[in-house]
Amino acid sequence: MKTIYHKSSNNGIKRLSAVLLASLMALNFGCTKNFEDFNTNPTALSPEQTTALLKSAIGPIEQEIFHNYQIAQNLSADAFSGYMMAPTPFGGGINNMNYSLNDGWNSAGFNDQYNYVMAPISKIGQSEVKTKSPEAWGIALLVQVMAMSRVTDKFGPIPYTTAGSSLVSTPYEDQKTVYNAFFKQIDTAANNLQTYIAANPGKTAFYDKGDLIYAGDPVKWLKLANSLRLRLATRIVKADAATAKLQAEKALSAPGGLLTTVADNAAVAQSGTRDNDLWVVTVAYDGDNALGAALQTYLVGYNDPRLPVYARPATDPLFAGQYIGIRSGANTSFNGLGKAGYKTYSTLNSTDNTKSPIGQKAPQILMTAAEVWFLKAEAALRGWTGAGDAQTNYETGITTSLQQWSVAPGSYLSDATSIPTAYVDPKNAANNAAAVSTITVKWDPTSTNEQKLERIITQKWLAIFPDGQEAWSEYRRTGYPKLFTVANNNSGGSINTQTQIRRLPFPSTEYGNGNSAEVVKAVGLLGGPDNGGTRLWWDVNKANF
Repeated sequence: MKTIYHKSSNNGIKRLSAVLLASLMALNFGCTKNFEDFNTNPTALSPEQTTALLKSAIGPIEQEIFHNYQIAQNLSADAFSGYMMAPTPFGGGINNMNYSLNDGWNSAGFNDQYNYVMAPISKIGQSEVKTKSPEAWGIALLVQVMAMSRVTDKFGPIPYTTAGSSLVSTPYEDQKTVYNAFFKQIDTAANNLQTYIAANPGKTAFYDKGDLIYAGDPVKWLKLANSLRLRLATRIVKADAATAKLQAEKALSAPGGLLTTVADNAAVAQSGTRDNDLWVVTVAYDGDNALGAALQTYLVGYNDPRLPVYARPATDPLFAGQYIGIRSGANTSFNGLGKAGYKTYSTLNSTDNTKSPIGQKAPQILMTAAEVWFLKAEAALRGWTGAGDAQTNYETGITTSLQQWSVAPGSYLSDATSIPTAYVDPKNAANNAAAVSTITVKWDPTSTNEQKLERIITQKWLAIFPDGQEAWSEYRRTGYPKLFTVANNNSGGSINTQTQIRRLPFPSTEYGNGNSAEVVKAVGLLGGPDNGGTRLWWDVNKANF
């Protein structure tokens, strides 16, 4: 890693054309209260110019969903989800991974989405795009929802519907309001896309070469809109069951359908010299990222055929050839080992762009058909209309994931005995942990709904790798898959070891940039102290059924 405070110079908004870059430079502020400054900037684009440049703008905006990936996601959600762990003892070994939360890292996951996604999309919204190319506006809204749902699911209340309404302060809104706004924006996007498809059968949009997700295919964008609705509806089921059911059933019966096959998967392609962000932190940064112990123990325990696709064996002479990850929160400085002593553990497989999630040029996954089948499996458990059969959906979710990574299922679906293993750290027994789950792969129709849900979410977690943000959110919502607790807890008591981390604190810049009064109000909306132990609105401490 060259520096953990800046993304590779090959990435990000620098990829924009010179004219668009000059136009959007006014958007790149360090805090949300300046969000609206571009409205009065003399270099701002005219509505006509914005429409004309949308083709070159859409791809870079899509890529910015992952802006500053290492500090915005990898050193937080990727570790909290059990997927990954950094061998590097950043901050002398006191950092996010052991719950000493780094404000300098975490603020990137808050500020960047306003600067690099919301601001330019807001500018596009002021142009004639809404009337001249409503399908393009619909796609822009979906990109915004995908980006900002990650922000609210990290922090809780955020400025959203009123973002940019004031040059002095930026009001925050509670998560219920934000989620309802998401659903309304998906309504607009879906309606616009349906209209376009009906009027232009078989035709791609004019920005097809600029769209790095679906190359201007409105049919696939409509499927993504419906699938995103189902994901967000399921997320809020414990906080607002009525809205969750309403929105989920709307998604399940929506014109255009859902993501159903691997060909429907939504992923952002790499353009120009840009590299996959996980490849950068794992390979280009010389092993700053490794396989997490939790993922290792499930994949190994289940004899999962995706294991060699997701990970590479350890290279350490003591246990070369074995799959051994690093436990979240492990003290990698133990006995002076440091990065050199732990980067020989299993890492992520980065050798193939098509058969590995983190090949150098591999697209970065946003949502897959496999995830949608698992969403439908849970919907069926809950009795939502249009969900189909839980077992069929569950098994289709598994097979679709295996197809995604070109591996044969073998007897995987019928395995009723294999369970996750215990974890043993060959270099520090203090990190050892007993197995935390006895759930098997084979569907059991006689089990309780809670046991069925554990199966569904466990396999969903295996299928949506490497998206640690979505995995962490689902773990918080359901409690599944069962994960090892953090090996060392340096939160000073603000985060319960057994409950595990629930959110990230608001950036300190929000307290010090003139927006402090609004942040104080936001903490009130949060319903608890501004620390990592406070649950979000949808993260309700009650049974799943």
